[in-house]
Amino acid sequence: MVFKVSKVSTTPIDGQKPGTSGLRKKVKVFIQPHYLQNFVQSTFNALTPEKVRGATLVVSGDGRYFSKDAIQIIIKMSAANGVRRVWVGQNGLLSTPAVSAVIRERVGVDGSKANGAFILTASHNPGGPHEDFGIKYNMENGGPAPEAITDKIFENTKTITEYLIAEDLPNIDISTIGVANFLGPEGQFDVEVFDSAGDYVKLMKSIFDFELIRKLLSSSKFTFWTLLILWIKLYYSWLKSAHRIFVEELGAQESSLLNCVPKEDFGGGHPDPNLTYAKELVARMGLGKSDSAVDPPEFGAAADGDADRNMILGKRFFVTPSDSVAIIAANAVDAIPYFSSGLKGVARSMPTSAALDVVAKNLNLKFFEVPTGWKFFGNLMDAGLCSICGEESFGTGKNLQNILMRQALTIYENLNGDKLVTVEDIVRQHWAIYGRHYYTRYDYENVDAGAAKDLMACLVKLQSSLDEINSIVKGARSDVSNVVNADEFEYKDPVDGSVSKHQGIRFLFEDGSQLVFRLSGTGSEGATIRLYIEQYEKDSSKTGRDSQGALAPLVEVALKLSKMLEFTGRSAPTVIT
Repeated sequence: MVFKVSKVSTTPIDGQKPGTSGLRKKVKVFIQPHYLQNFVQSTFNALTPEKVRGATLVVSGDGRYFSKDAIQIIIKMSAANGVRRVWVGQNGLLSTPAVSAVIRERVGVDGSKANGAFILTASHNPGGPHEDFGIKYNMENGGPAPEAITDKIFENTKTITEYLIAEDLPNIDISTIGVANFLGPEGQFDVEVFDSAGDYVKLMKSIFDFELIRKLLSSSKFTFWTLLILWIKLYYSWLKSAHRIFVEELGAQESSLLNCVPKEDFGGGHPDPNLTYAKELVARMGLGKSDSAVDPPEFGAAADGDADRNMILGKRFFVTPSDSVAIIAANAVDAIPYFSSGLKGVARSMPTSAALDVVAKNLNLKFFEVPTGWKFFGNLMDAGLCSICGEESFGTGKNLQNILMRQALTIYENLNGDKLVTVEDIVRQHWAIYGRHYYTRYDYENVDAGAAKDLMACLVKLQSSLDEINSIVKGARSDVSNVVNADEFEYKDPVDGSVSKHQGIRFLFEDGSQLVFRLSGTGSEGATIRLYIEQYEKDSSKTGRDSQGALAPLVEVALKLSKMLEFTGRSAPTVIT
């Protein structure tokens, strides 16, 4: 059929500024007339018509509520804006890492390569008719749009007067693999629905030694493996890949994968892999408040809505994300085939603990500290400066899942002897070599936005006087070291020279401890204040303490410095990680 292009008049809608990872709002906001269309057209306009015409775009996401409708809208707008073809993962499902893999690796039957992607996800935020939806744009490198582009998108949303759409284009059946062909004013337009797991599984097999992992799973030494991999209802878009990798490729029992029924509301759960929201997994791994008569598995893992955050647990043992990325970096060359030739460098987000810094120094690796947001890591990777990166919010990068990385480390260790080397063993071995960074994060969610800004402004003002800061510190806890530096983190990108300011408020202590305060850009309403608390311990005889007990003095100081209760009315955080 030949479709027509319609120009639909519209007016700017307030509040369409992308956060650290796209635009996130409640579903009720996105379903307003013109809301999604305004943002999509503003994105096309930011990319410029020259780059949009003839392009190949990927459109998929985590399958949350409103995704299917949004995919149809974006397909029709892509056709109207001159896009040559759209690739959609079957049922509209692609995790964020899988989208990156498709952009970078997939080649169409006609030799086409993707130029970018609209990813429909609100990541770790809840899904459902009354919850959150989100959209973000990834560039031709597979990474998030840089600030130069997201700033243009936002400016465009404030001046938009019309959008283009092919309203008479029929809806595409995204449940069936195949290609639909159409003709429009600018020629051919195709929509291809493809296997949403194939490209990602191919990439994983190029990174890990699947044969070695399969050998472990078939060994009588590991007959309990069906209990090792625990996936709780914290993701949707990675279901097909998880089944393909663990069951079809590695030979694990299907019972290893729990809660694998896709639901647009994530089964009513909160898709954020942490100790608060992953209660089912935490209890199963022996970390719940009540003891279970059932012996916990040795290994557990959870992922968020779009599978770019992940949590690792051992038997009665929690691995902090900061430790996780440091351990990966310390072991990657020996444990992971993909990195056997060495690491180019490592990077972490500023609020993440300095555990990775210590590894980088010991291994003489290039090290980068960046603001929160994967777009900053992408620049470093594309420039060949970084191989492994991560952040404290359970994200780990180089187009791979920390879950598989952790498995690989455990497997390589275990094949060297008869004794089972547990997740806890690996972490404690790391602490013995590099020391331990006691670390926790307090999240105060849905705080009044005005109150949150006032709290941050008060902290900035306080930073002008170290004497006043240390007076407050000693008044709260005399056993806490003095603050020797206080600033707002600012980052100059070594690749493109761009400068990112106001990225978090830091208090650095004489003994290497630090406090960080920042406002999260991933919520859909209100504000989320994140408080990061870290204390470094080099003495191996002191690395086995309870984390919350070790950090209690610093927590007390942080709450006093920030006047958290006074500004927010909150006597306790929503989430403690």
